[in-house]
Amino acid sequence: MNIGKDLVAASATPLVLSILSEGESYGYAIIKRVAELSGGELQWTDGMLYPVLHRLERNGFVKAVWGQSESGRQRKYYRLTDSGKEELESQRRQWQMVDSTLRQTRFRSLQMAPQGG
Repeated sequence: MNIGKDLVAASATPLVLSILSEGESYGYAIIKRVAELSGGELQWTDGMLYPVLHRLERNGFVKAVWGQSESGRQRKYYRLTDSGKEELESQRRQWQMVDSTLRQTRFRSLQMAPQGG
């Protein structure tokens, strides 16, 4: 399935916040987790993820600290702040409203309509 750029961009913040609600993580691991959660349908790149992380950090929703990986390399680890947890709940409510609204429209019946004819 080809997911449009607008939807990918709109979903980036809640997805990153949700992944960080599972625990501290770093960029590459977040990218891998998105692919895993989406069954490989969402393939993020560094160029897409890091601007989101930097914006979340500027807004106080995540905190970044430098640490060492198991291999000894320096990497930046991100964790959710208290205001990030609040923002995640707000984002979830917004997505639930969009999902609920979409399920109640003709869009649903169009999806379920038989193909052909």
